[in-house]
Amino acid sequence: MILSEKKAGILLHVTSLPSSHGIGDLGSACKEWLDFLVKTEQQYWQILPIHPVGFGESPYQSFSAFAGEELLLDPEWMREKGYLTSSELKNTPIFDDEVVDYQKIGEWKEKLFYQAFLRFRKESGANDFAQFCEQHKDWLDDYALFRAIKKKEKERPWHQWPEKLKKRDSQVIRQFSEENVELIQYYLFLQFCFFMQWQKMKKKYTEQNIKIIGDLPIFVAHDSADVWANSQLFDLKEDGTPRVVAGVPPDYFSVTGQRWGNPHYKWNEMKKNHYNWWSRRLEHLLTMVDIIRIDHFRGFEAYWEIPEEEITAKNGRWIKAPGDELFKELKKQYSSLPLIAEDLGIITPSVRALKKKFGLPGMKILQFSFYPGLKKRERPYEYEKNTFAYSGTHDNDTLVGWIQTEAQENKSIALRIKKQHGIDVYDNVEKTCWALLEVLFSTNAGVVIVPMQDYLCLGSEARMNYPGTIANNWRWRVKKEAIGDEFLAVKIKQLTTKLNRFRKKRN
Repeated sequence: MILSEKKAGILLHVTSLPSSHGIGDLGSACKEWLDFLVKTEQQYWQILPIHPVGFGESPYQSFSAFAGEELLLDPEWMREKGYLTSSELKNTPIFDDEVVDYQKIGEWKEKLFYQAFLRFRKESGANDFAQFCEQHKDWLDDYALFRAIKKKEKERPWHQWPEKLKKRDSQVIRQFSEENVELIQYYLFLQFCFFMQWQKMKKKYTEQNIKIIGDLPIFVAHDSADVWANSQLFDLKEDGTPRVVAGVPPDYFSVTGQRWGNPHYKWNEMKKNHYNWWSRRLEHLLTMVDIIRIDHFRGFEAYWEIPEEEITAKNGRWIKAPGDELFKELKKQYSSLPLIAEDLGIITPSVRALKKKFGLPGMKILQFSFYPGLKKRERPYEYEKNTFAYSGTHDNDTLVGWIQTEAQENKSIALRIKKQHGIDVYDNVEKTCWALLEVLFSTNAGVVIVPMQDYLCLGSEARMNYPGTIANNWRWRVKKEAIGDEFLAVKIKQLTTKLNRFRKKRN
């Protein structure tokens, strides 16, 4: 994928959208957000992974690499379809409009959705449902079964289930399925609703020429339907636990590195059927989004392997990965791979060569561009055209948070910004934030993406994630007033238009 015209977009996960249901949803929340994007001359909406969140509510530790997050379902859509009644929606709890309370929302929506499912079951015309289940059976059946067993096993991870369920003994699986038809059907129903809602939403974005950038984590969660159903593709011990786990080595930002805990792939096994699991995964996600950000792209060239018993990432080693072979297989499906390489961290010439060979745009982060000792290509005035440039990502502090800490406390950063861009980081912080956003928009990068928190000039309290921690991440929500703020919309539009990143009229 080669970027030609200059464009702009906003990073805001679906969960962060304002709604009366405690979490962003695929109904009116997405519609109001679409209006905001059009009004501000944006052409991209970037989101995080949209799969069912597991451990720590992290979208990067999901129960499935294919299923959709059921909490994003809009109950109003279910009412319109006749699955819920107006009276059943009257007693909606009052939710916090600043943070997502996953437990409270989950408990309320589960009761609501099960009622919708029971009403749906009584319908005679379920052709669309049957067609959906058939179309997605290669992952859907395993996912629904996995969730049903987890429910019965009190949400224990699959490697702690009874041995025959853990090992997918065909007779035991058949018996469980026969005894739990309703529960399995419930999880099928939720996925049916999710994909119906998603496609309805996506159609509106396509009509307005807004492209959605999805996110594909390189690794999947150990406690997932993917690993349970395809254990031969993952590097596991006999008891089902990982032999080695994924992460990254120590660097400037972490003296112990990051131990993510995901299992590694058995790449030799995947090679036997031409990386079919990866082909299916990519093809499936591209039915939902227009472009995919490949998280931790460098892991396709070489990955950091950590012994499972290690509690930090320090004692790992680099292992060569078959990225070249994999992308050759994927290239057979697409004339131009619609992928963004998240090429941050320890990037070697081999990683850059892999990205270049397949014509993938990379990423630049404005916050990382002012540190001493960087190569020239890392500075804002040297960003390449085929680049997606960000003020920050979900893993960074907000731009204001960064200004108030790193930029103001590190004199070399403050001096560089002052000398090269004429910006005083000790000035009014909101003024500084917008001045730095103008620097970003002025770069040669084909696309610039700004997290919504940075347009709102919010501090560290609005940060989405603190890498390496578990508690209180992935919860931030934008307030409804911000989406309706005409002054803010005009300001974003002016910045976008001034620097020639506005929406060009189609013929």
